Amino acid sequence: MKKRKGLGKGLGTLLPDKEEVVEKKLVTDEVSSQLPIDAIEVNPFQPRTHFDEEALQELSNSIRTQGLIQPITVRQLENGKYQLISGERRLQASKLANLKRIPAYVRTADEQQMLEMALIENIQRENLNALEIALSYQRLMQECDLKQEELGERVGKKRSTVNNYLRLLKLPAEVQEGLKENLIGMGHARALLGLEDEAALLKLYKKTVSEQLSVRKVEEQVRAIQNGGEAKPTQKKESEVKMEMLDLQERLAGWFGTKVLVKANAKSKGEIKIPFKSKEELDALLNRLKK
Repeated sequence: MKKRKGLGKGLGTLLPDKEEVVEKKLVTDEVSSQLPIDAIEVNPFQPRTHFDEEALQELSNSIRTQGLIQPITVRQLENGKYQLISGERRLQASKLANLKRIPAYVRTADEQQMLEMALIENIQRENLNALEIALSYQRLMQECDLKQEELGERVGKKRSTVNNYLRLLKLPAEVQEGLKENLIGMGHARALLGLEDEAALLKLYKKTVSEQLSVRKVEEQVRAIQNGGEAKPTQKKESEVKMEMLDLQERLAGWFGTKVLVKANAKSKGEIKIPFKSKEELDALLNRLKK
């Protein structure tokens, strides 16, 4: 695939609100009068496959009331149809709002330009998670034949930042899925990359999720493993343990209908005391335990 240069130095050359020549291969954008919405095909290069339904409905309600303020961007096909370049959320929300026509910028672009513009527009303007950004970076490099330095110029990021995202794709599939589902953050993922042994990495990942470890705690665990030891047991702060015990104490008191005392140390070792003043109270407690 032939390498393209100079598509733009950042978002300014990709946003469709400036009527200017991006480069010789791209003609000046033209604001169309309104395009029939059923004449617009979806973008086959759209890097994002899932949109939050509630947010999409909110956008649809806004469009139904205020109209579509930001036009979408399309290219014209030979069959008289149009193909979406950017603005899929706006297009889908407009369909939900039952619009028949939609404002759009019409741009001349080949398939490689379509891919590059769609990916960069999404990276810079959509709330993608870290894994989606990493996959978009990978597609830009592979399908547009870009090096990391060139990719950094396209998206306005340092090479080190681009590299940090691309490294996430080296994580095991289970960890990548956790990153996608926001079970862990990018900081957690970068810390886990310090472990070369996949078994140890997965073990620490599961511990991170189950115990909701902070990035700092994960980094400490990684260092401990790198130094030849096992992951250290994580200890909660004394204040955190105390608050948890007070909460448990209140819930148990409500359940038993009497005073309950709960004590525990930082390692969660302790005791539960339920005082009673008579055999009748003891029988009531025992009956409660049977329920």
